[in-house]
Amino acid sequence: MNGLLVLDKPCGVTSHDVVSIVRRATGEKSIGHLGTLDPMATGVLPLLLGKYTRLAQFFGQAAKEYSGHIRFGFATDSFDAEGVASSAAMPLTRSFDELRAMSCRFRGEMDQMPPIFSAKKINGVAAHKLARAGVEVAVKPARITIHHFELTGLEGDTAAFTMEVSAGGYVRSVAHELGEMAGCGAHLSSLRRVRAGAFTLGQAITVDQLKQASVGELEALLPHPRLLLPEMPAVTVDDQLAGRLRNGMQVNLPDFSDAPLIKVFTSPTDLLAIARRVAGTLMQPIVVLG
Repeated sequence: MNGLLVLDKPCGVTSHDVVSIVRRATGEKSIGHLGTLDPMATGVLPLLLGKYTRLAQFFGQAAKEYSGHIRFGFATDSFDAEGVASSAAMPLTRSFDELRAMSCRFRGEMDQMPPIFSAKKINGVAAHKLARAGVEVAVKPARITIHHFELTGLEGDTAAFTMEVSAGGYVRSVAHELGEMAGCGAHLSSLRRVRAGAFTLGQAITVDQLKQASVGELEALLPHPRLLLPEMPAVTVDDQLAGRLRNGMQVNLPDFSDAPLIKVFTSPTDLLAIARRVAGTLMQPIVVLG
C-alpha cells in the first residue's frame, strides 16, 4: 500500500505503537509517522506508507494546531500530566484575565527550551531515553514560531486553550513557562492535535475504523496523491521522460512560474518523482518512487 494515511491517534499509545498497529492492519512493512505525538496526546497523526515514506523530508516543516488544557498548581519533570511533580503544590491566585495577559508572551518567533523528556536527539539519542536512564540531559533552546495561542476558558485550576505552532515547538514547554509566570507552576493536562500541515481531523480515521476496513476500503480513504504537498505543482510525463527520470537524468518539463520543486506523475494517480528546478524548464529528479 502506497500513500498517506491520516489517523486519529488514541490516548495511551506511542506514535511507534501506532505504526505497529497500521503495519498489522495493512500488511505494509514500510511505514513512518510525520511528527511524534506523546502517549497522552490524541488527534491527527499522518503516516506515510510504502514508497511514499521517501517523501518524509518534504513534510517536516508543517505547522500544527492543537487544543487542550493546562492545569495550574504544580509543575512536573516532563511538563505534562505523565510526569512526576517537580514543584510544591500551590494554589492558583491569578485571574483568568491575568492569565490571558500572560499568555500574550507566547506569540510570534521565540527561543524555546524543550522538555528533557522529549524526542530531541542528544548525540543521536532521544533526550527522554537519557533522562529515564538518569543521565543529565543538556537540551538547547530552539527557534520556533507560535502563530496563535489563546486561553479560552478557566474552570477551577485548569485553563482550556488553542494553539498553532511551527514544527519543533513544544506545547508542554509553553504550559510549564506559563506556570512559572503565574507563580504556582503548571503542566499540560490534555492535548489534542486538530491539524498537522494540510491534514485535519475531518480526514482522520480511528484505530477501530482502521482495523475493521479491508485493504481496498483503506486505499479509498487515502488522500488523493495530487492533493499531497499542495505547494508543489504537478505534471504528467510520457514513458520516454519517465524512463529518463527513473535513471536520474535531467529533463525539460513545463514551466510553473519558477516553482523550485514539482511533483511528476505518470498517470492521474501514480506519483513517479519529486524534481528540482535546475534552470528554466530543466528539472533534476531528487526523489524517485519507482
